[in-house]
Amino acid sequence: MEDEVRPSWQKLVHLNWKFALGLLLVVCIPRFILVLAANASGNYSSIGTIMVISALSPFVFLTPFGRRKIGMTKPNRYSQLLMAFVAGIAFSGLLYAIGRILYATSFENWYVYIGKSYKIPAGISQPDRASLFTIVAITGMLFSPIGEELFFRGIVHTSFARSIGEKRASLVDSSAFALTHLSHFGLVFIDQQWRFLVMPAFLWVMSMFLVSRLFFWFKTASGSLLGAILCHAGFNLSMTYCIFYLLS
Repeated sequence: MEDEVRPSWQKLVHLNWKFALGLLLVVCIPRFILVLAANASGNYSSIGTIMVISALSPFVFLTPFGRRKIGMTKPNRYSQLLMAFVAGIAFSGLLYAIGRILYATSFENWYVYIGKSYKIPAGISQPDRASLFTIVAITGMLFSPIGEELFFRGIVHTSFARSIGEKRASLVDSSAFALTHLSHFGLVFIDQQWRFLVMPAFLWVMSMFLVSRLFFWFKTASGSLLGAILCHAGFNLSMTYCIFYLLS
């Protein structure tokens, strides 16, 4: 049987729950801190670096065979890819509707708070809005879907699954994904002070858990991480549209 782990790591790395937990601690804790710092400072340049590191982790630790085993392979059901993209759009649209109904355009609305990081100028013209939307949407459809899915639904999930099985592994990686996103919304920096929005944070974290499960479902349905990536990309596209055109 071919080796899954690169020879240089084989004495230290085994694809099991210990390795998965180590990856989560090493990547997610610094990410959590950096996102909070970015929300306070308004400088989000470091976030892209975290996504790149997440995306590189399978290449750092795994052989080509190992990468195929975590889902970095061609889909076996291409019909699921379009469905994945549409499902991501729909889930984000539903999340927008819930936030709008419950919290209108206050900072308790997750998309309103996240939208401030986009720095959309007041009074921006429609052509300039469209240009900025295109840039933000393309970036959002590439960096976090690729980085997070290769990490959470890829190397982390597979490592947990070797120890506790696919279903439980999905619950664990989805929980980690959801809690990591508490730094994006829930623990918020408003009017130069930190606040924890208990109920909005709970709804946001639960939503991130559920959408994470949706990403995993499409990974399984398509037979490839590409299903998860496209579902995630659809979610981010819809979120960006809601922020640019429905809330601004």
